[in-house]
Amino acid sequence: MSNPYKTREGGATVTVFVPYDCQNNCPFCVNKEEYENMEGFSLEKICDSIRTMDEITPYCDFVFTGGEPFSNLDSLQVLLDQVPKTHKIYINTTFPVFADRTGDDMIEFVEKNKDKITCINISRHLLPYVEESPDELIARIPTKTRVNCVLYRDYPRDQLVQYMRRFKKYNIPIQFRFDYTDTTPENLYDEEHDMILKDLKEFCRYTGLDGCRMRCGYHFDFEGLELTYHKTLPYSTIVENDGEQTYDILYDILIKQNGDIHGDWDGKILDVEKYRHVTFEPYDLKWLETC
Repeated sequence: MSNPYKTREGGATVTVFVPYDCQNNCPFCVNKEEYENMEGFSLEKICDSIRTMDEITPYCDFVFTGGEPFSNLDSLQVLLDQVPKTHKIYINTTFPVFADRTGDDMIEFVEKNKDKITCINISRHLLPYVEESPDELIARIPTKTRVNCVLYRDYPRDQLVQYMRRFKKYNIPIQFRFDYTDTTPENLYDEEHDMILKDLKEFCRYTGLDGCRMRCGYHFDFEGLELTYHKTLPYSTIVENDGEQTYDILYDILIKQNGDIHGDWDGKILDVEKYRHVTFEPYDLKWLETC
């Protein structure tokens, strides 16, 4: 990325990889191998990088992922405390079962931090890959929650309705996700060959589409429950010329487990000094279709 940087107003989303692992082995996870050797992982350096990104874009969103953020509550607290209130904070988690703490311990932690956390995104898949905490527990989470479900390869479509009713009981919104490692610019908006989209249109009421260069979301209503089908590209930089200048347009910035700041998901290091002079543009996510 040798061109000047451009990003949306507020700044690119900053995804922070916690410096400790989960005990899961989800087949579509691309992060697991990064945790096989944790030499050089540093909570202190991650905190330094969070403060750097806050200094440059004090209104960007932060996403904490891993690994499993909730597997070390003390470290997660340190990370959350680095983020000022000008930012929205999202946590991606399995909200798992632990041998050394109870579900009440996790609920208590969230209660303590509910003014910091914008939303907790909880992985719950049609085929369970981990020991899941009870649905009744996640229904008690005192912040906004959403269930994320990757519809992976030959998913059991005959279980979709049962799955949706499972979370309708608690009015927890669901985001179904296409396996982003298989997403390309050619199939991002392809509807004709998208079997997931066809399945959801069969079982749910379609309400509209939003999207941008990088990602899109098909919106549905299932018996009053809000659903989204999300697709995103496996990288987060678009190279584009506006007629006068070619820009590297950044959607996501990553803080890795060792504190390094990356400008994409493919190992590219962010030129932090160049990003201090980033050009901002209105976020191009728009409603493209409303029903």
